[in-house]
Amino acid sequence: MTKESRTPVTVLGLGLMGEALAGAFLRDGRPTTVWNRTAAKADRLAGQGAVRAGSALEAVGAAPLVVVCLTGYDAVREVLDPLGAALDGRVLVNLTSGTSAEARDTAARVARHGGAYLDGAIMTTPAAIGTPAAALLYSGPRSAFDLHEPALRSLGGATTYLGADHGLSALYDVGVLSLMWNILNGFLQGAALLGAAGVEAAAFAPVARNGVETVAGWLADYARQIDEGAHPATDSTLDTHVAAMDHLVHESESHGVDATLPRFIRELAGRAVAAGHGGEGYTALIEQFRKPSGRD
Repeated sequence: MTKESRTPVTVLGLGLMGEALAGAFLRDGRPTTVWNRTAAKADRLAGQGAVRAGSALEAVGAAPLVVVCLTGYDAVREVLDPLGAALDGRVLVNLTSGTSAEARDTAARVARHGGAYLDGAIMTTPAAIGTPAAALLYSGPRSAFDLHEPALRSLGGATTYLGADHGLSALYDVGVLSLMWNILNGFLQGAALLGAAGVEAAAFAPVARNGVETVAGWLADYARQIDEGAHPATDSTLDTHVAAMDHLVHESESHGVDATLPRFIRELAGRAVAAGHGGEGYTALIEQFRKPSGRD
């Protein structure tokens, strides 16, 4: 594909991530127009060949593909709502972090003005944007994704389309954040516990990594069990897990380490046991996560 045949793109918002997005488009030889409320943030990109727009309206008019990366959905609405008919016939890709409800609402706003909307989630750092390792998720109309997939692949090799529901990208994003925080909190709990015995976190890290990789290997089978609604105790029953959770609580308490997290984990598992799932496998806990907060 020659430079002349590459789809022009506009980037609205030039924070650390927005600048990285625009830079990746430029490196891929795409005509790139940029806009930011603070105009000086476009200086470096202009030096790399980007066209600096004087307004968001001018920027949107410069390309059929508009990528938005702002501080939040309030900022997105403030920028997009005044544009009105300028969105007609364009594909707007919003890579701003938010909720699934905000994504669906923004899609409806864009549609009212004749535009197509893709919501996206960036699962990497600004430094990785434009590399094969950069992972980005998209949801919305398949036709809009297919039309601009080559341009979107300028941002990263791991480009994934999730489905037509505009809210899916946000849901996947927070799902991965939940995974990240739970892994990190588990590591911190273990590091605090071993630290109380004089063990440095650096010594614990490689053992912890092996444990994380082992657990990662279980996910595909666990996912199948959840989807099938069957929770066989192929390796250990939930009753056995609860006994081990008791050990973690007692060790934390006896070493003067906060036991709030392990107590909560044991309590959650205890609810599943009380509901009759003690002889099943660990995935039986999914029913506890599916319940609204505060309900037994």
